[in-house]
Amino acid sequence: MRIDPRLLALTLCVALAGCDARSTDSTAADKGAQLIAQKGCGLCHSIPGIVGADGRVGPPLDHMAKRIYIAGMLHNTPDNMERWLRNPQAVAPGNAMPDMGLSPQQATAIAAYLETLE
Repeated sequence: MRIDPRLLALTLCVALAGCDARSTDSTAADKGAQLIAQKGCGLCHSIPGIVGADGRVGPPLDHMAKRIYIAGMLHNTPDNMERWLRNPQAVAPGNAMPDMGLSPQQATAIAAYLETLE
């Protein structure tokens, strides 16, 4: 049986249409969830999937993967999220988000978790 290449291409397009362009490493996302709990992010933010994360100081972080901007200033990309997490005062001086002393690896892991919040 021979498959028409045009039909195959159309099928692939339809199948991929619902896929998100971002791909998240689940191991990094799991580590990010652990770090969020350990660092106390839930004291200021409500964060889905994190037990006790019901703070009301900062914005809720539900649907973070679908948001256009981070802190109303940066386009929501993994690199920008890591930048924000590592040094929020450099991005928006005087904002309420403290420097949490995150390493680059920790910021990457937390960003990976936040990317799962659709």
